[in-house]
Amino acid sequence: MSYFKTPKIRSKKIRQSAKGKACALRIPGVCNGNPEKTVFAHLPGNKGIGTKNHDLFGVYACSDCHDWLDGRKENKLCLNKEWEFLRALQETQIILYQQGLIEVK
Repeated sequence: MSYFKTPKIRSKKIRQSAKGKACALRIPGVCNGNPEKTVFAHLPGNKGIGTKNHDLFGVYACSDCHDWLDGRKENKLCLNKEWEFLRALQETQIILYQQGLIEVK
């Protein structure tokens, strides 16, 4: 079975776990550092309604870093979104694992 044809992996607990967490993206010149504004930001993928990526491919991001990730905010100091997302994904998934929201069997 192809990854792209499987139903989207969704977890309300994972998405809600971002509340009050520190931003994992921390983009210089963008990040507002406010954990009260942290959301679960999905890896950008196909554009359109209902095309959000799987909940496994998301990071904790403050509102401003989320805007940067989605292209609503620009930052000339940090041009490699893929690298920054991968770094933040590693950090976020370790936290999700420690909280028992991602399990390895």
